[in-house]
Amino acid sequence: MLLYIHGFNSSPESEKGRVTADYVRRCHPQVNLVQPQLPCDTRAAMALLGELCEQALAKGETLSFIGSSLGGFYASFLVQRYGGKAVLINPAVAPYHLFDEFLGPQHNPYTGEDYQVLPEHKDALLDFDLPAIANPERFFVLLQTGDEVLDYRDALTKYHCCEMLLQPGGDHSFIGYGAQLPAIGRFLQLP
Repeated sequence: MLLYIHGFNSSPESEKGRVTADYVRRCHPQVNLVQPQLPCDTRAAMALLGELCEQALAKGETLSFIGSSLGGFYASFLVQRYGGKAVLINPAVAPYHLFDEFLGPQHNPYTGEDYQVLPEHKDALLDFDLPAIANPERFFVLLQTGDEVLDYRDALTKYHCCEMLLQPGGDHSFIGYGAQLPAIGRFLQLP
């Protein structure tokens, strides 16, 4: 199973989600691509992702992940817990430090959902934090220095021992993401 994990206030219907689905459909049609719409509650999101991983492992499937932003934070935890390999795109390193600015009402532009970010959502993220990357060979990290949402240097520090592509400029969406999909497929060893 290839699990695509979107970021905060995003969706599988984001540009990266759609480009990923199209690429997998065209170039790796036998891959089981799963792109869930994550619940806004962080514990519920991780419970869903864990359940998907356990179902795939029960079927004898190998695990691969593509995680963007907050999805990269989740993917890091999942790789350490369940195994597999992950590609992280401008990953959030310590999202609980950022959640203060998002407390209160939110609107997801992809789903139309209105919801509240509560202090407990922020606190729950601490449960999924990894102090260090135990298996750096399992990660390929894509960073752009122009990320206007996250400081790329945080990810550069945390994932310094992992395979990495660092590009100058760009933005949080990772400009030119589609051009990286063949390298992503090779790293994940997609059939």
